[in-house]
Amino acid sequence: MEVIAENGVGRTTHRAVAARAGLPLGATTYYFPTLDDLIAAGLRHALDALQADSQAWDERLRAAPDMAEALTQLVQEYLADRSQVRIEYELFVAAARDAALRPLAEAWLNDTPNTLVATVGPEVARDICALLDGFILQALVSGTELNAPRLTSAIRKLSS
Repeated sequence: MEVIAENGVGRTTHRAVAARAGLPLGATTYYFPTLDDLIAAGLRHALDALQADSQAWDERLRAAPDMAEALTQLVQEYLADRSQVRIEYELFVAAARDAALRPLAEAWLNDTPNTLVATVGPEVARDICALLDGFILQALVSGTELNAPRLTSAIRKLSS
């Protein structure tokens, strides 16, 4: 995952992963015969982390008096580890190019917090998730902080 964060998916190689892990090249190619297998494993790892985060987000949203503010706070916390966020989005974009990775990326897209669905319905919940992705990408690309007031306002508009 660190190699993907530093180099991006397109420049990730078995050799770079093996060197980072302090292993011979044969060790990575044994477990991941192709580079696609290696990238898919990274996407599965990111998806596992996302699903754990989704459960935690669900618990926080359920207890929150203001869903929009709670979601904004969760996004701010998520963006605290920009390196990890970059990895996850790198892998997500890789799925746009590689049909074999798409089922994993679709699982990511479909992992909407249950409380959000229960509160605003499935369509609005997906719209809010798309909005969150947009704000997250803007913060990543610009290197700036999340515009929390704008995000909270936009969530409120979508959920009203």
